[in-house]
Amino acid sequence: MRYVLFVCNHNAGRSQMAQAFFERHGPPDVRAESAGQEPAEQVWPEVVDAMAEVGIDLSVRRPKKLTVEMQLHADWAITLACGAQCPFVPTTVEDWDVPDPAGRSLEVVRSIRDGVEARVKELVSEKIDLIRSDRTSHQLRLERLLPDLVREFAARRTEEEIRLAADAALAVLGDAPVRSYVMTLANRRAREVLRAGREPVVAP
Repeated sequence: MRYVLFVCNHNAGRSQMAQAFFERHGPPDVRAESAGQEPAEQVWPEVVDAMAEVGIDLSVRRPKKLTVEMQLHADWAITLACGAQCPFVPTTVEDWDVPDPAGRSLEVVRSIRDGVEARVKELVSEKIDLIRSDRTSHQLRLERLLPDLVREFAARRTEEEIRLAADAALAVLGDAPVRSYVMTLANRRAREVLRAGREPVVAP
């Protein structure tokens, strides 16, 4: 499973629209989520109204705060014109220059909505294979795992064996349903392999 992360300031407008349209148009093996640096209390009412016109109900969704785990787990990230306030997302990132719909008239929000949908469709049609194959987030998680493993096992295992064990553990746990535990579980799994002296096997 791959993850696309849409990020804006408040996760109450543009990123919510983008997530919803990706869920409509994207393939089942690539999931979308959205978050913001300073999440609002609710999705902007004008956005809820505009999306309802195209059959998407955002009234029950709540803005979410961007977490470190989201950043590490994302295989592709889209920031939506949040400028200097956009948080750093340590993976492949592209920025969409989309105006903020907050406080705009319904007519303007419709135009923004249609523009976001067009960009999502373009992302799905032109970049989905890149999203599936990108290993940036995997490499970043690997870099976080390796220092502690090297300190513990350098006297008993080669650096290549340690790296392979960490790589294999992350590959197996890439689809873990509770992402906050991925790093902890991968760390534990790699240590078990290295302590047992087993040969790490990386999934193809």
